[in-house]
Amino acid sequence: MYARLPKVHRDESRTQGLDRLELIRFLQVAQTITVHHGALAFLLGINALRASEAAAVRVENYADTLRGHRVLHLVGKGNKPATMPITVPVLRVLEACRGERTCGPLILRPLTGKPIDRRDAYRMVARIAKATGIPRHISPHSLRHAAITNALDAGVPLRDAQILARHADPRTTEHYDRARGNLDRHGVHFLTAYVAGV
Repeated sequence: MYARLPKVHRDESRTQGLDRLELIRFLQVAQTITVHHGALAFLLGINALRASEAAAVRVENYADTLRGHRVLHLVGKGNKPATMPITVPVLRVLEACRGERTCGPLILRPLTGKPIDRRDAYRMVARIAKATGIPRHISPHSLRHAAITNALDAGVPLRDAQILARHADPRTTEHYDRARGNLDRHGVHFLTAYVAGV
């Protein structure tokens, strides 16, 4: 005999992300460790890359300009190609990491100069978190989570946050929205103003 279990609704991601001030501090501290730590932190915390995606970035992947934007070409989850703009602060950090190199893996192990892998990304993030003084466990996914959550908190529309996260389903992106219960942002306010002609 089988028992029917109740369906559990998870409204938010369980990942411990960083709030706005923690993310700012994390990015600042990362740059003081090495240029490689800085580049990794910005790719994870601003461009919302996954650890394996950030580790795979090559210098030549962000050499192109598209419609006036420097862009990063990458292959994401499920072997899906993606192109995303690189903002000026991120570009500065990537260029500092690149140095004089014109090709090859971007982020290198600071001691050996060999390309990082996913495990190295976890170790580097842990080192930055420790230096930042964040008492809880922070992983590369925590930074991706922080990028998506802070974008939503900043008022980025769900559709645009979904594109940033490269989620196939907007419901996945909704799990990152900490302020979903915020009645000040409820759609009825915008609809009422629209209908009233305000």
